[in-house]
Amino acid sequence: MSPDCLQFHSGQVTTLPLADVSEHIHDPDRFFWIELNEPGRDLIAQLGEEFGLHELALEDAISSHQRPKLEEYGEHLFIAVRTVQLWETRAEMGETHVFAGRNFVIAIRHGAGNGYARVAERLQKSRNGMVPGAPLALYYVLDFIVDQFKPVIEGLQERFLTLESLLIGGVSPGRENLERLYALKRELTRLRDAAEPVQDITQDLIRLHPELATRDLRAYYRDVHDHAVRVTTLIDRLRDSTSDAMQFHLASLSLKQSESVQKLAGWGAVLAIPTVIFSLYGMNFAFMPELQWRFAYPVVIVATASAMIWLYQRLRKRGWI
Repeated sequence: MSPDCLQFHSGQVTTLPLADVSEHIHDPDRFFWIELNEPGRDLIAQLGEEFGLHELALEDAISSHQRPKLEEYGEHLFIAVRTVQLWETRAEMGETHVFAGRNFVIAIRHGAGNGYARVAERLQKSRNGMVPGAPLALYYVLDFIVDQFKPVIEGLQERFLTLESLLIGGVSPGRENLERLYALKRELTRLRDAAEPVQDITQDLIRLHPELATRDLRAYYRDVHDHAVRVTTLIDRLRDSTSDAMQFHLASLSLKQSESVQKLAGWGAVLAIPTVIFSLYGMNFAFMPELQWRFAYPVVIVATASAMIWLYQRLRKRGWI
């Protein structure tokens, strides 16, 4: 069973089966919006027949691992962007492929990501004289995608602050903290790879495709571009903070290791005194004057203990013990 799409015509919004779109697609006064979630090859082929989509673009829409891009195929565009959503404390990545033509916009979702029900609602409740059409629908899609980055960045920032407090407090094991920081930095890198291409896509729409980035909507497309720039800047700052935290963590581990070596060296020096003295008495020399002295043993013990105490105090004062 083919899915339905929304049809906007003469101020009215109706649903139309996908199989009937080809009968009305050439009417410039009609606009069609459709959203699909991981469609199969047969449904993709039907989309191509109904909307007249290029076969190469259809082939790209089937696979979910496309690089972010904007490509022109005759009278329609194919846009691939990566999407993101916050799942528990992790950033889950997805992908959206958009076909934008003169009077239609098709959004195809792959993987994790929120649906575009909000876009359909905004199209049906357009205000300020905005007419539902391909330019407005494409703006709503890009704006929605960029807006999804904000809660994800906030969630990752909370994770970083938690890890930072653990590092400063020295509560968790060192290796575990380092692994968590590395995982966070890797997620931020993936997030940046998803956010940065939106800047180029919106710029290309503004410069090269005035039929979509119309004069009335150009400011809105620039706003999406500005949001993408701010998102990328926030990600870069958080990545730098994560790198600094990793360096601080490694420096702390090195400092702790150095302190441990100092303590071992200090205690080794203290224990070296009795070791050297008492080893002399184990050599069984025949001529040792103090062997015939009644107080030799207690004097040696007291002298050894005094030397150990003196050295211990000196090393403790210097912070070696």
